[in-house]
Amino acid sequence: MLAICGAIFEAARLDEELTRLETRAAAPDFWTDQAEAQKILQRRRRVELDRDLMVSLKKKSDDLAVLVEWASAGEEVDAEFGQALESLDQEVQAGEIKKMLGGEHDRRNAILTIHPGAGGTESQDWAEMLLRMYLRWMERRGFKREIIDQQPGEEAGLKSATVTVTGDYAYGLLSAEAGVHRLVRISPFDQAARRHTSFASVYVWPELPEDVDVEIDEKDIRIDTFRSSGAGGQHVNVTDSAIRITHLPTGMVVSCQNERSQHRNRDSAMKVLKARLYDLKLKEQQAKLDQIGGVKKEIAFGSQIRSYVLHPYQLVKDHRTKDQVGDINRVLDGDIDGFIKSYLMKKSSGTLGEPTVEEDVE
Repeated sequence: MLAICGAIFEAARLDEELTRLETRAAAPDFWTDQAEAQKILQRRRRVELDRDLMVSLKKKSDDLAVLVEWASAGEEVDAEFGQALESLDQEVQAGEIKKMLGGEHDRRNAILTIHPGAGGTESQDWAEMLLRMYLRWMERRGFKREIIDQQPGEEAGLKSATVTVTGDYAYGLLSAEAGVHRLVRISPFDQAARRHTSFASVYVWPELPEDVDVEIDEKDIRIDTFRSSGAGGQHVNVTDSAIRITHLPTGMVVSCQNERSQHRNRDSAMKVLKARLYDLKLKEQQAKLDQIGGVKKEIAFGSQIRSYVLHPYQLVKDHRTKDQVGDINRVLDGDIDGFIKSYLMKKSSGTLGEPTVEEDVE
């Protein structure tokens, strides 16, 4: 086990890199370039976390070795051994996922938005079901979440929802969920009890740090105020505190109605707009590189990534990894870590398939 841990985390390399980063951080001119200084500090933090995980795995492995020795000597250690083995297994799995999340923004907080597809009440209800699923998943993970905008549907469900997610690797994990999600069920809104197929899109962006430069010219945005329409207490529908910002060059529209303060809602909406514009800029750059190099762009947004079938059988199937689960209620209750881990593992190994559009129900 120790050899494995050392191979995974390259202990000697981590110690050398940490020493080098600490030396640079102690230099008198370290803060001359603040943007570069922040990158160095962030890198040092990542290296420290990797090293700490390696140390923790080593300790757990040593504890298991001791329990094995005690068992060989006739001691009754079954319960302790089982608990120690489970604890080690959980930490190894968590470490595997963190090693796969090495992207520039993977450690950051996330901004998640859900939009229903065509289909009116059916799709709007499905969008609300997805929102509940992700909120339950965030609760399981211990992430702090805040719904900054939620537009209810006319009859049921929602027209859109935006959630800020605060927690280590929130963006890296949730990026596995970006795409189109499909639901097949007997409609609760259809008096004839017919089967319906509904779609909803999930978008995920990293929450950008303050030092990331995303220029937004004031003349390029239109800011409208309106009264909050969702649940929220006595201030709802009393003051025009909700904010809607339209970015005129791109047509992007973001809104926030969670706070009582118009100023705080504006700050939250601008944060979302900056994240979306930054993401758009990166996608445009990647598209140019793909065009020059002839690289086929990976399908991400706008593609069916997962189907949730409630009728005529129960099945959740990820079309990129081919993973499937029969207990759909458990998945809709927020148990999606298996899908996320499988996606990250196959993406990391270069074996991730493109989403398919095959029908689950004939």
